[in-house]
Amino acid sequence: MVNYESQSMSAYCHLAPGHPWHGPYHDLEYGFPLREDSRLFERLALEINQAGLSWLTILKKKHEFHRAYAGFHLDRVAAFGAAERQDLLANPGIIRNRLKVDAVIENARRLVEIRTTHGSFANWLDSHHPLSKAEWVALFKKTFRFTGGEITGEFLMSTGYLPGAHDPNCPVYAKILQRNPPWALFEGR
Repeated sequence: MVNYESQSMSAYCHLAPGHPWHGPYHDLEYGFPLREDSRLFERLALEINQAGLSWLTILKKKHEFHRAYAGFHLDRVAAFGAAERQDLLANPGIIRNRLKVDAVIENARRLVEIRTTHGSFANWLDSHHPLSKAEWVALFKKTFRFTGGEITGEFLMSTGYLPGAHDPNCPVYAKILQRNPPWALFEGR
């Protein structure tokens, strides 16, 4: 059995296609630029929940995460109180880790604040781009909860702000370039 979690991105590009869970994510989502607050928030929440687990676990639970976190609608999640928090912690369809649940709710609240100052999460990201990965990590640690180096790096790579999601020989790489991901704007192309 292939261990998709320990593969380099280049290997992921060769091994993910055809896999029932990794294939669609690799081909249709990973590395594609996102602009909508709910989609960016979803990706951040999923990356937070993946910490210490396999990405396959998260992909299999993605639908339930979407349902449990109100479609990742920022205002709704930001308004979650004790009852909703308890519902999340009791939901076997998601990761029931108190620190992760609390981080997702608190990060929704912080993103609502960011939206009032920048108009959207994407505008906030754009206002800081380009940064090195180390600079992004420092910014995310200062701004959000439960966002270390791996979570921040994967979030930014998976949403088009940092390069490296796909091998340049991967057919998906060309599709992503056609959508002008933020990282490509500064790569001299």
